Amino acid sequence: MKFETSKNQRSSIRLKEFDYSQSGGYFVTICTYKGECLLGNVINGEMRLSKSGDIVNKFWHKIAGHFPNVKTDVFVVMPNHTHGIIFITDECRGGVSPPLRCHQGEETSPLQKRVLGQIIAYFKYQTTKQVNQILNTAGTSLWQRNYYEHVIRNEYDLRQIREYMVNNPLKREMDSENPENIKERVMGK
Repeated sequence: MKFETSKNQRSSIRLKEFDYSQSGGYFVTICTYKGECLLGNVINGEMRLSKSGDIVNKFWHKIAGHFPNVKTDVFVVMPNHTHGIIFITDECRGGVSPPLRCHQGEETSPLQKRVLGQIIAYFKYQTTKQVNQILNTAGTSLWQRNYYEHVIRNEYDLRQIREYMVNNPLKREMDSENPENIKERVMGK
């Protein structure tokens, strides 16, 4: 049987020709594996984090400490996904010689650029590792393979995204991606 690459390769959901290491803001949504509600529950419009959700929330705020050219902004954990805003800055990205000194004497090569995908991969790897250690579930996937991103275009876009994120738990009952709503649609309620 002949192997057809077009049938067996997943297509990228990233913007073609876009440099995801350039400075700017990125709105990111990361979904749990198979959409399972592992990160907590929304009760009366308020998100209550599980142990896994607590780890995910705490680790998000450590990203900037690992990547000198990254700043994190609003972050929301939902039962089966997260929303976050990441800013990649020009700080400590190079372009000068000799290398810059950033955090605690770290040197950054003029050629070193962190791509959004590397940042998300690091976040997903670290949170999965920590969740599996605490819950004693070695080898269990926490996240879906990919993530969704939106390049933040301007201040208005940023305000709209922040508002959406902050209000996300309040709108959980109406969310078409809420597993409870999907179950009801399938059962014909």
